[in-house]
Amino acid sequence: MELFDVYSLFDVTPVRASGCKVWDSEGQEYLDLYGGHAVISVGHSHPDYVAAITEQLGRIGFYSNSVRNPLQEELAHRLGKASGYGDYSLFLDNSGAESNENAAKLASFHTGKDRIIAFRKSFHGRTSGAVAMTDNPKIVSPFNACHKVSFCDLGNLEQVEEVLKGGDVAGIIIEGIQGCGGINVPDADFMKGLEELCHRYGCCLILDEVQSGYGRTGRFFAHQWYGIRPDIITMGKGIANGFPCGGILISPKFKAVKGMLGTTFGGNYLAMAAAISVLDIMEKENLTENALKVGEFIKAAIPASPRIRDVRGKGLMLGIEFNEDVAPIRKKLLYEKHIFTGVSGSRMVRLLAPLCLSMDEARRFTDSFRDCIL
Repeated sequence: MELFDVYSLFDVTPVRASGCKVWDSEGQEYLDLYGGHAVISVGHSHPDYVAAITEQLGRIGFYSNSVRNPLQEELAHRLGKASGYGDYSLFLDNSGAESNENAAKLASFHTGKDRIIAFRKSFHGRTSGAVAMTDNPKIVSPFNACHKVSFCDLGNLEQVEEVLKGGDVAGIIIEGIQGCGGINVPDADFMKGLEELCHRYGCCLILDEVQSGYGRTGRFFAHQWYGIRPDIITMGKGIANGFPCGGILISPKFKAVKGMLGTTFGGNYLAMAAAISVLDIMEKENLTENALKVGEFIKAAIPASPRIRDVRGKGLMLGIEFNEDVAPIRKKLLYEKHIFTGVSGSRMVRLLAPLCLSMDEARRFTDSFRDCIL
């Protein structure tokens, strides 16, 4: 049997990792500026993280959500304190896509309506409802397209209100910063306008913080830069530093009903041990503050070049947009400079480094990047 061939793979086989570094099967060291799609938040193989999961596995690794799990309660308390949303409730699942599915479902339950507004260049996941809310026809099958989703231009409140006038919108979903769509940072006035429209038309504002959350932009959630307070906040990726975990924060105005939401693996003991450890490490090592400081250094150090159109983002969620295809640049960074980077479209190098990236490691990247493009 062979693997279903859906990925374009680099010829690198990672076998060991620590902090922001990865080693392949030949012993070559790489600097990781991508963190496995923003998943590695506190660094690869952090000793406190490894110990937390290992110790938990020695006690109990799994039981269903039919019993009380004190680790879920501890995470909810810690997460409320760290994020500033202590009055919200937490529902736990396994991934960002699942979180966005549950958020849309919850908004529909709450409002009795069946349409979602999403934005062009958005990405919310690859499960059925999540992919229907994603603006990428290549990954939306006819089965996915049955969901009622209206796409608007980012920044255009008039378009949004026109859809809202139809009276069937359950929620508006938007990323704190668009990731796959090109590191597009929404304007604060636009975000505040969305919040006001949701209040006026009786629908829910859903903030997808799967990629932009958990300290990555220099605030716990990216939307906290805009001065808004959404009804539902979705999480995934960095929440457990590589262990599959996701969740949603839910405003007190929502009423929980038994059986409304559910999951088999969500909130399991190992995921909870991992997620609690992530919050411990973030607090102890001031990683949110570090992400902002190191990210601002990288932005300022990107050299001016006619090849580069723009550098944008916040903290360690950065995009370097070129006037050309970036595939050769990424290959040069990987195979000659031994640095992992990501991509957003064909013309943007996307950086989603672990939040523990040091200034010396950032300089290694900026020096190598300069060599590759000048």
